[in-house]
Amino acid sequence: MEPRIQYGEVAPGAMGAMRGLEEYVRGSDLPGPLLELVRTRASQINRCGYCLDMHWKDARAQGESEQRLYALSAWRETPFYTERERAALGWTEALTLVSQDPVSDELYEEVRGQFSEREIVDLTLAIVAINGWNRLAVGLRTVPGSYQPPGTRQD
Repeated sequence: MEPRIQYGEVAPGAMGAMRGLEEYVRGSDLPGPLLELVRTRASQINRCGYCLDMHWKDARAQGESEQRLYALSAWRETPFYTERERAALGWTEALTLVSQDPVSDELYEEVRGQFSEREIVDLTLAIVAINGWNRLAVGLRTVPGSYQPPGTRQD
């Protein structure tokens, strides 16, 4: 598998903008492990091999269990996730698949019961960001496998 375009080299300004959004999300009050679940679930839906490799590794580096990661695509059928995580995962799926169905008021109320307004905006921006990264990586064929979480690199 070969990448189609080295988009970071071709459009460094765009990559800077994407990284700026990531920095904002990372600086939010949303916990890193929750963000990694959201990123991994969106990447599963979008079938983004590069992002799955990255966010699985990042989640494990933050202490996420293999059991919860293995079951993530079936999160509704398992007892492994909190109500807050379930609301975030439902929101992730709804926004990632927004062209298939409208985002229901019922789901919004569920999310609103678990997150403040600011957190809902931040969670939504996290979902926007990972969907953007997924589309870059899938469309331009970023090759998975080489990513290592910060602090674990063997440089």
